Amino acid sequence: MSRSREPSSSLILYHLFKWSVVSPVLHTYFRGRIYGAEHVPTKGAMVVVSNHASDFDPPILSNCVRRPVAYMAKEELFEVPVLKQAITLYGAYPVKRGQSDRSAIRSALQKLDEGWGVGVFLQGTRTADGRVTAPKLGAALIAAKAQVPLLPVSLWGTETIVDRGKLLPRPVPVTVRIGELVNPPTSTDRQSLEEVTQHCSEVINSLHDLGR
Repeated sequence: MSRSREPSSSLILYHLFKWSVVSPVLHTYFRGRIYGAEHVPTKGAMVVVSNHASDFDPPILSNCVRRPVAYMAKEELFEVPVLKQAITLYGAYPVKRGQSDRSAIRSALQKLDEGWGVGVFLQGTRTADGRVTAPKLGAALIAAKAQVPLLPVSLWGTETIVDRGKLLPRPVPVTVRIGELVNPPTSTDRQSLEEVTQHCSEVINSLHDLGR
């Protein structure tokens, strides 16, 4: 039977980390702005899709949607004592280097069954300008298999946070815009997946184009 919410222990850890670290840094150091938070369902599984330009993106995104978002993480991180327990509570799930997409999808589907929001970067990797130019079908496939909605999110400004050669992140302005829920593909055939993926990409880029 599917859960409607994340485990209570994960919710507690999420709020502790959010209010003690991420939210203060986002709103003071990065002068963060958040638009569209009302579009986020307070419970129930969903696939959160976004652009990706920085290692800061996962905690910022999870902070702004006001609930934990589970991401895949390198298997090696789960071999470190204490860190393993912490990131597991926070929703991370291990993926081996070179592991097949099927295994990653199975792990994501299990998280959705547990009531999590599962985060997927639509392009699968970081882009220099923060825009989505070559979206992958993985997020739509996961949503189709689980029959859960997709939540498009645009992260603006995170591509300039890291300055090579500098230890500290730059105090640049960051804006997060959250779009309306997108229905999952009705089937797993390629055309259906491509249509939903393209729609999510267009929504994210449109939100990103709004800038600050």
